[in-house]
Amino acid sequence: MTQPKKKKKKRTRLLPALLLGVLLGLGADAWLQLNAALPIERPTTVELESGQRLSSLSRQMEDRGLFSSDRQRLYLVIYARLHGEATRLKAGEYALEPGVSPLGLLTVLTSGKILLHELRLVEGWRFSQAWKLIRADPNIAHTLGNADNAAIMQAIGKPGIDPEGRFFPDTYRFPKKTTDVSFLRNAYAAMDKILAAEWTARAPNLLYATPDQALIMATLVEKESAVASERPIIAGVFLRRLQTGMRLQTDPAVIYGLGDAYDGNIHTEDLRTDTPYNTYTRDGMPPTPICLPGREAIHAALHPDDSKTLYFVAKGDGTHQFSSSLEEHNAAVMRYQIKPHLHP
Repeated sequence: MTQPKKKKKKRTRLLPALLLGVLLGLGADAWLQLNAALPIERPTTVELESGQRLSSLSRQMEDRGLFSSDRQRLYLVIYARLHGEATRLKAGEYALEPGVSPLGLLTVLTSGKILLHELRLVEGWRFSQAWKLIRADPNIAHTLGNADNAAIMQAIGKPGIDPEGRFFPDTYRFPKKTTDVSFLRNAYAAMDKILAAEWTARAPNLLYATPDQALIMATLVEKESAVASERPIIAGVFLRRLQTGMRLQTDPAVIYGLGDAYDGNIHTEDLRTDTPYNTYTRDGMPPTPICLPGREAIHAALHPDDSKTLYFVAKGDGTHQFSSSLEEHNAAVMRYQIKPHLHP
């Protein structure tokens, strides 16, 4: 009768040992799996939606082949819950590099260091060009649809303002799903800030009554030359023309006024066709900016040179010849435009 009791006691002592062995084995396996590299061969991204749980995201990643096994994924979810990491996840899009482990993934998802995308608005572009680029960007949440300019400005809180020239050309970095309204507000605020700073530091005794007038001039300067050293000279030419009652006679403004009718070449008839932007037929500056001006152009408009030049003509190499008299200007036109082959 005593023999069976001994066997029972022996089995009872074995159970804790077996259980401990199983737990140690699972722990070792979990440690190995949590520190093993995910099967990511090239940089990739994952996106944690607002309110999404790690279990849901990890299943999506597993469907994409970003876990070596379901076991590796389950260990991560359990670890995150046991250590309180599951409640510290921050929504957003994250970049993952080859070699990252599940624990490394968890560090990324709780860091808040979300991936930022880039979009560049180019100096000299029209607003329509910038808006086309914004609308085509897949990382921007498009809420404005086919809104016209008036509706766009209404949406960003600037009703009644023409959008041309109001958005600072720069490279913007933003998280995925930034709305088009938010993006435009940021670009508008950037232009406001820079224009205000340049206006405060402007040269004395300028003709501009408001910063908006300086902005219009900056757009003319922006379109007339890409050479930084020439911009203050061009601004000086235009301001002296206004002071002496001359018309600005700037082709970029005429082209802007032609709109879709512009065929890539400016013709004599175009210079005679009156529009609000034809500075050959109308006095003063155009009614609005004609492009997105960069800071250099804004600075030049507010710090024009003080020479006596009144004319300039393109030399064909990206620069201009500046003249103080009509006689000098006509000679420069002959040399660089009409008979450039005679002057190597």
